[in-house]
Amino acid sequence: MERFYLIVSHVSALELLVPHGVRLVQLRLKDLPQPEIRRQISRARDFCAVHRCQLVVNDHWQAALDLNCGFVHLGQEDMDSADFAALRRHGLRYGLSTHDEAELDRALTLDPDYVALGPVYPTILKQMKWAPQGLDRVARWKQIANATPLVAIGGLTPDRLPGVFAAGADSAAVVSDIQQAPNPETRTLEWLKACGT
Repeated sequence: MERFYLIVSHVSALELLVPHGVRLVQLRLKDLPQPEIRRQISRARDFCAVHRCQLVVNDHWQAALDLNCGFVHLGQEDMDSADFAALRRHGLRYGLSTHDEAELDRALTLDPDYVALGPVYPTILKQMKWAPQGLDRVARWKQIANATPLVAIGGLTPDRLPGVFAAGADSAAVVSDIQQAPNPETRTLEWLKACGT
């Protein structure tokens, strides 16, 4: 599992940042019409193929199936409607979001390619009903998840990376720290260096 996991909200951001050495990127599209979602996923799929970067499609598992993508990320709500048998049949890998132990237990029964835990720290990205989880929870999740890779997300910065990895996270997912940086390209390079990528 790549240690640096970039998350972007538009294909244009993906095209700007992936060429700097990003090897794992999630395209998280919200509140867009289906034709635009499919257009962006198709463009991201082709761009990532050229740059040898693994694309992960957030939420839109049916579009990912239709467009021959290789990886999806599903939140708890998406897991209720996803056809996991179809994903497995088509060889689609998937990661799953978790926020408490019941969700983690449920996710692990589905044999995911990774589980995500968040928010580890306070995050400004979106309103969360969960308090920051902290590094002790990261360590506990890793103990339970065992061989399943663990992705930490929420409020991460390069300064916080050593603690996150020491607690057992296999990968650090980054959204706001890069999206809101004055220069997202420079910040991406800083993250890649901090992750040893």
